[in-house]
Amino acid sequence: MHSLKSFIAVLFLLLVSITSCSESDQSSKQASDIEKKINSILSKMTLAEKAGQMTQVGIPAICVQEGYWAYADTLIIDTTKLRKALTEDHIGSFLGKGYFPPTNKEYYDMINQIQDFALNETRLGIPIVYATDAVHGAHYTAGSTIFPHQITMAASWNPERVEKMAEITAYELRASNSPWNFAPVIDISWQAQWGRIYETFGEDPYLTSVMGSAFVRSSQGDDIANPEKTAVCLKHLIGYGSSLYGKDRKNALIPERYIRQYYLPPFEEAIKQGAKSVMINSGLVNSIPCHVNKFLITDILKGELSYEGIVISDWGDMQFLSEFHKTAPDHKEAVRQMVNAGIDMCMVPYDASFAHHIIELVIEDKISILRIDDAVRRILRFKFELGLFDQPNTHYKDYPDFGSDKFAQESYKGAAEGITLLKNEDVLPLNNGKKILVTGVAAHSLNYLNGPWTKTWSGQETTYNDNEKNTILEALINHNGASNTQYIAGTSYDSDINTIEAVKAAKNSDYVIVCLGEQPATERPSDIKELYLPEVQRSLVKALKKTGKPIILVLLEGRTRIISDIVPMADGILMAYYPGHEGGDAIADILFGAVNPSGKLPLTYQKHAAAPMPYIHTVSDRADNSGGYTDYDPQWPFGFGLSYTNFTYDTITINTAELFGSDTLQVLVQLSNTGNRVGKEVVQLYLRDDFASLDPDYERLIRFKKVELQAGETKEIEFFLNKKDLDFVSAANEWVIEEGSFTLMTGNRMDVVKTAKFEYQTNSL
Repeated sequence: MHSLKSFIAVLFLLLVSITSCSESDQSSKQASDIEKKINSILSKMTLAEKAGQMTQVGIPAICVQEGYWAYADTLIIDTTKLRKALTEDHIGSFLGKGYFPPTNKEYYDMINQIQDFALNETRLGIPIVYATDAVHGAHYTAGSTIFPHQITMAASWNPERVEKMAEITAYELRASNSPWNFAPVIDISWQAQWGRIYETFGEDPYLTSVMGSAFVRSSQGDDIANPEKTAVCLKHLIGYGSSLYGKDRKNALIPERYIRQYYLPPFEEAIKQGAKSVMINSGLVNSIPCHVNKFLITDILKGELSYEGIVISDWGDMQFLSEFHKTAPDHKEAVRQMVNAGIDMCMVPYDASFAHHIIELVIEDKISILRIDDAVRRILRFKFELGLFDQPNTHYKDYPDFGSDKFAQESYKGAAEGITLLKNEDVLPLNNGKKILVTGVAAHSLNYLNGPWTKTWSGQETTYNDNEKNTILEALINHNGASNTQYIAGTSYDSDINTIEAVKAAKNSDYVIVCLGEQPATERPSDIKELYLPEVQRSLVKALKKTGKPIILVLLEGRTRIISDIVPMADGILMAYYPGHEGGDAIADILFGAVNPSGKLPLTYQKHAAAPMPYIHTVSDRADNSGGYTDYDPQWPFGFGLSYTNFTYDTITINTAELFGSDTLQVLVQLSNTGNRVGKEVVQLYLRDDFASLDPDYERLIRFKKVELQAGETKEIEFFLNKKDLDFVSAANEWVIEEGSFTLMTGNRMDVVKTAKFEYQTNSL
């Protein structure tokens, strides 16, 4: 019997091996066939055709209108402009839309018209590739599923939620005839003033790596030619969210050691997952615009990381080099700097001037034709891998689940798992039938739920809202009844409306729910000079506090706006971030206990404007060397979040106190739900190098897992670590691992910490 089992096992392994080899051989053959086709096309291309392939322009540039930004209610292709773009300028890529969100049919008609011309009216018949931003669902398509922004999804600490978002976004983009998504954002940010934090997965490299890789895997699948998958674009290499003064597209001071240890790992992991394109940071690092940083693009990205995909500029960065950064006297010199640094495609985006400059620069021997061929080879490979030569369009009628209820449910799950309970003084969950006053700027607004990049760039326009979705107020009425739920606006974003009336109504209420919010904005308009939430909103809370009624704050904001003066006045605080279309229902379900909150902060919630210290800081930064004083004093720390049940960390154990060479360390964390209801907890494992040649990080997240426990249940969560988890970047900018002692930590992120220590030796005895 044992020999038969052994024979079957060997046969199974042989079959698996044969299958794997067959799949590998097939993949290699397909890649080889693509390279032959690319060589054939390249050999026929003129310099002008190559330059055109490297150029991406905005759709409005070929539409019937007066001026690029003179939007109409519909986009109508101007055939004369289209002919010039494709037959004279040989444009290879288009992006964008008008002001309004087109339907999936409008996208199909528009892109199909361009593709038909490119395939049938140009000399070589090379398809164009269309791109769009879809950072939280296909948010530029009317009727699409709007997901929470990335920061909310990061707060779920559940990669499965990110995978579902990416899967559905890809499906709905393809339903919009769009194969290329300018997402995800995997740059970390430690700068609280920067307005685009909501587009990131937070401030931690490891959490961002896990979530970013999940997005890439699910968006692209095993084959991006699959008509339900899209290519992704990693944004923004590198340090975009860390400008020195917190302003968009400005200078960041980041030592190379920090770039390698903290900023680069999420990109490296996403590239390992097969990411097909990378977008460059529009700002500067160490006073060098990233778009002309050859060390960053060519030496590190294309060299050290062996990246073979497309490197694309951000919007208008050719012009910015000359007009904004002042590293080039004119656009032509900017093109020379960009292309020689390693840029493969430029988002111009208004005209074909980039292509014209390339032609001149190659003729003048200021750009090598080899550099041009390398860029065009990458672009053609991308188009072949997307299957555009065989299937240049995808038809909206082939996507029956577009905007469906089942997709909306996945958006709801993302919001419900991400929304984070920060304070609860025995006030939540609420009981139905109580008299509730709902007030605040975000209480009755879909725009504050969805945030920027929703239907329009700013997300402030109300014309295109999907009004069948529930605001927080509407969702609360569904739970509590209209007769028990009163609404008074209180304030706008920064002005008083009727605070006096809100205070009067509060006196006759059992509870007051105050929905504070950060006005949707992105890029330069999202820059702020004050980290505190606007004074008028905080004053509303202070006035309501005088009534003596229990106050529950619901925060809808893209970053952690400071509220330290009103935190003591609140009995309950819910951080909702930008939770998307289903966010109103998710918030109401949490407030009334239909959902047990399980979100954890993916960034540090700051308490003081003058001390915005992220959780990643060194031992010396944390050290108390002056008699009880510490700079690390957040409102709530990274990884923090409450539940309606109680979790206790019973033990943390390791299988050995001495780790050698390439051995694996097993870590077991015993967790118990000691409360009276089912709940989800994120078990977080942190590491500290007790002594190192450089001041070590006080703590560094190295593993996490979200688990569900029934009331009274105990589980043992298992992690495995290896020597890679122990290394750091040295003063010589090299990854090293040093012998010595290490501390592992887990717990509830406030005061209960369980630790385990072990020694590491580089070689076995």
